[in-house]
Parts: sequence; structure tokens; C-alpha cells
Amino acid sequence: MKHVEERFGVDANKEVLLMCIGITSGVGRLIFGRVADYVHGVNKVYLQVSSFLVIGLMSMMIPLCNIFGGLIAVCLLMGLFDGCFICIMAPIAFELVGAKDVSQAIGFLLGLMSVPMTVGPPIAGFLRDRLGSYDVAFYLAGIPPIIGGAVLCLIPWVEARQTPGRPLTSSILQYKYETQYVCI
Repeated sequence: MKHVEERFGVDANKEVLLMCIGITSGVGRLIFGRVADYVHGVNKVYLQVSSFLVIGLMSMMIPLCNIFGGLIAVCLLMGLFDGCFICIMAPIAFELVGAKDVSQAIGFLLGLMSVPMTVGPPIAGFLRDRLGSYDVAFYLAGIPPIIGGAVLCLIPWVEARQTPGRPLTSSILQYKYETQYVCI
């Protein structure tokens, strides 16, 4: 909100940005939940990777927006892929660790997410006080999702290395179904 006031003036309708993020996050949950469940061959891990990359890039694009409409577009995309991230998080945890450990995996993930959510705003304020703008804070905020997406991208590769004969391009669930059909 302060960034919008500094960049576009006090009269800028900054509440619209939060509304855009919230609405498109809800729409993204509906769309990507359907895509993940009903589109055959969709790899949920790579869908999550794409959401991380878009969220990171959109965070870094915020300081580059000199027109309020551009900032709205960035917030719409960020919200859409935030919805993807939220709705795919539990199914991926279930696929990766199994039913027995899924609650612990989700709890661990949410616990890790709480660290930047708690320390991020004070650090952004500190950077604003030192540097005179929020630009560096937005650039830095985009780095962890991009790194997280890159690390998450390695998971199917690691799974394939642990299971000989498994093709690298197939999803974890698709592989499970293929092996069941072969066994039958």
C-alpha cells in the first residue's frame, strides 16, 4: 500500500490491487484444481513450479510498473497463480510423502512459509528506510519462489533416478497407474 502511495500518489485506488489478488486467487483455485484433477497427463509438480516462477517474476515486476493498469495486471496474474499454489499444495504433498506423512509435510511447509511472512514486512520497511523505496524489497521477495520452483523442479528427476526404468517426463501419479496396469 505504501509503495502504491509513493509511486502513484495518495489518491490511487490501492484497495483495488488487494481485491484483484483475492478474486483471481479464488478463480485460480477453481481453475487449477479442475486442471490438476481432470486433465490427463498434467504433472502437478510442474504446475506448482510454474506457479512459483510466475509469483516470483510478478513480485519482481511490481517496481517496474509505472502505470497503475500495469500494476493491476501484475496483481491479477499473481493472484491467479497464488490460487494454483494453494490448491495444488496438499495433493503434491500427498503424492510425495504418502497418506501417512501428509499432515506433517503440510505442517512443515506452512511452518516454513510463516518465516518470510513474519520477517518480510519488517525487512521491507528497513530497506525502505535505508534506500528510499520498496524496489529492492520486491526484487528480493521474488527470489525465494523462483529458487523454490527450481528445487521443486528437481523432484521428478530425483524420483526417476531412484526408480530405474521410469521415464523422466511422466508424472509421479501417472507412473503409479502405469505400473498398476502392467502388473494386472
